[in-house]
Amino acid sequence: MSRRSLFTTGQPLPRRDFLALLGASFPAAALDWNAFPRASGRRRREDWDVIVIGSGLGGLACAAAFARQGFRPLVIEQHDKPGGYATAFPRPGGFRFDVSLHSTTVSQRDGVYNLIQGFPEITEVVFEPHPTLFRSIYPEHDIRVKQRDPAAFVALVTGLFPEEREGIGRLFADMEGLAREIGRLSGAGGRVDMSRFQLDYPHIAAFNGKTWGMMLDASIRDPRLKAILSGQWGYYGLPPSKLSCYYYALPFLGYLSGGGFYPRGRSQDISSAFARYIEGHGGKVLLDTRVARILLDGRKATGVATSDGTVFTGRAVVSNADPFATFTRLIADQSALTEYEAAWQRNSVSLSSFQVFLGLKRDLVGELSLTDSEIFIETDYDPEAAYARALAGAVEHGGVSVTLYDAIYRGYSPPGKNTINLLSLQGYGPWEQFEADYRAGRKAEYNRAKQRMADVLIRKAEQALLPGLADAIEVKEIGTPLTNVRYTGHHRGAIYGWDQTVNNSGPTRVGHATPIAGLYLAGAWSRPGHGYGAVIPSGLECFAEIVRTWGGG
Repeated sequence: MSRRSLFTTGQPLPRRDFLALLGASFPAAALDWNAFPRASGRRRREDWDVIVIGSGLGGLACAAAFARQGFRPLVIEQHDKPGGYATAFPRPGGFRFDVSLHSTTVSQRDGVYNLIQGFPEITEVVFEPHPTLFRSIYPEHDIRVKQRDPAAFVALVTGLFPEEREGIGRLFADMEGLAREIGRLSGAGGRVDMSRFQLDYPHIAAFNGKTWGMMLDASIRDPRLKAILSGQWGYYGLPPSKLSCYYYALPFLGYLSGGGFYPRGRSQDISSAFARYIEGHGGKVLLDTRVARILLDGRKATGVATSDGTVFTGRAVVSNADPFATFTRLIADQSALTEYEAAWQRNSVSLSSFQVFLGLKRDLVGELSLTDSEIFIETDYDPEAAYARALAGAVEHGGVSVTLYDAIYRGYSPPGKNTINLLSLQGYGPWEQFEADYRAGRKAEYNRAKQRMADVLIRKAEQALLPGLADAIEVKEIGTPLTNVRYTGHHRGAIYGWDQTVNNSGPTRVGHATPIAGLYLAGAWSRPGHGYGAVIPSGLECFAEIVRTWGGG
């Protein structure tokens, strides 16, 4: 078996969509809609085929898939806009802040990056590439990674650590081998000769059940290089010692090969495009409406009741909401869920986030001639310590990620101004002390705590990258884990759902079906996981699982 990496020879890794690389049931970007049934017969306007609780991108994608096939989906969202974390909010001065999106992958057609997975009919959202994929600033290294040029990245790290040349080549060969084999295994549809498994799928056999840290340790010695190669761990929420190798190696390869993009407008544009598509194909997105309970007939879900007492019935219910709320708040009869809940409650919940949204009264990015948009400022080469600091909310000793949106394309901000996001991953623990007062509207102590942390991050960004930042601020908004809970309902303000651990990643990830017939899960908490590139496939996969049980529609 050759372990020479295609990246080291400059040959591109064959493009595969994210879902197929994770070994899921079908490739979302190449979805054959003709393989799925279409709705048959006329329906009354009040009849719904599926009811989706929550309008995150997973829920919207699932509903849009049903609508595309002629079924009638109803999406019920508690917020006044669709999208969940894929939303935006306005502030004085002409600023409009993106709630979460910094960078994502996207496909192109006819030279334009506007192909949303599974939905070639949605054409109105155009994505712009980041000028560089990302920049990472370490104590001894300042690294700029080129867009869609994995061979250049391999050459870059090899030049920095020439004594690790052989190990770098071996690591990338292993990553590529794992990607190829998972793609092949997915295409096999479960028809695998287990007596030949180790011969036919040697990389899966070698790394199944391994963390990213274990995969690194097999080839790399220098802890600084390990940190640099693990520099994207924040996108996945766990340090190398805890993160499944599947959920780092495969997305990282895809990111290096496919590049990083941001939609013209905001992430809200993606969500709103899905909502328009759903309603344009006979479905409905109902905003400012809270689901109070899921209706059951025995152990089968038949619909939902909203907080005002309105009842909606359907053939299936899909929850795009937090599973803690889904199973403990929305379902009265817990008798069918004991073993199921015990199983998923053993999974750890992901980190939350602390964000500072800044609107500047000057074009500081232009004045400083900054050309990078996604920048990670690190204080050391220890991702394990960084994770511990995140859990503790120790921002004084941690790093900060900086997104300079105006470096992506001109016109993002009002003329002569900038829009900047500062982000630090955080655990929920430091904010638990403020829960009761926060819910009661007593926020004095909470506000002092968040202002202190925001000032720390502003100072770090100013010293490392943006001199004059503090004096240029016109608008400052701060989002904490409690903010995340308030707007999304996610348990402990989680931004990634369950952690992508070895025991809850890839084929072992929590699935779509539940012990309650007709009740399914879609989104970050289920397969394949979190991130814009995964939750849309999650919704598509959930749709496919449901309609296959329906047969002819």
